[in-house]
Amino acid sequence: MPSYRLAALIVSSVLVLAACNKADVEPAPAPDEVVATVNGQPISKSAFDLYVQTIEQQSGRPIPEEQKSLVLDQLISMRLAADEAEKAGITKDAEVRDQLQLARMNVIVDAALQKYLEDHPVKDEELKPEYDAQVAAMPREYHARHILVDDKATAEAITKELKNGADFAKLAQKRSKDSSSESGGDLGWFTASSMVKPFADAVVALEPGQITSEPVQSQFGWHVIKLEDSRAAAAPPFEDVKDRVKIMVERKRLQTYLEDLRKNAQVDKKI
Repeated sequence: MPSYRLAALIVSSVLVLAACNKADVEPAPAPDEVVATVNGQPISKSAFDLYVQTIEQQSGRPIPEEQKSLVLDQLISMRLAADEAEKAGITKDAEVRDQLQLARMNVIVDAALQKYLEDHPVKDEELKPEYDAQVAAMPREYHARHILVDDKATAEAITKELKNGADFAKLAQKRSKDSSSESGGDLGWFTASSMVKPFADAVVALEPGQITSEPVQSQFGWHVIKLEDSRAAAAPPFEDVKDRVKIMVERKRLQTYLEDLRKNAQVDKKI
């Protein structure tokens, strides 16, 4: 039988909180909505269903119907342990109290933000502009070759040979100490951010077909660089990422909402 102990511990803070926060206790559920009673206190079907759902999300697999009675036993044991801990005064401990407050706030905020999105839904016409903005922000890709040597003088001599018509690929195979020499110095396609800054800056400044007029130094040595070509990054079709774009728009909407709340609040930070 699979173990649900970890998931049970994760969800327990919320359940303990419900037991400890007397001001938030809901009316007792109807008898047909109760799955068990513990020392006269009911466990509602909705609470049990939430417990099961949380375990399933944590474990990544559904709980078979025949095992749900065992899961209910776990929940009953947790309720007994929580009640006993409360009797012992554990909820008066400052750290426990803070954890409960944070757990309560997390549940409330999660529900509130979900409701905000339900009340302010993202419309389909908002998605394509966001997609276009994300595509426009994608980094450009570059295809380049280079010849890497240990000293500037050698790099300058190679640059001179290239200006006199020497073949870049053949010189790379003969003179470069980089592993790319086997392929004529070909580095394939890459983004500027994937290269060290001096190299990336030099590549970005080149036009397709151009070779650096002066050697470029990095921590690896001295580079002679030729830009073969550049292109806009290939973006996935809009329909393939539409759901992901919607999530991005929702996140931005929530961020704006939270920023507005902060603007209209009196906040006094002490640290």
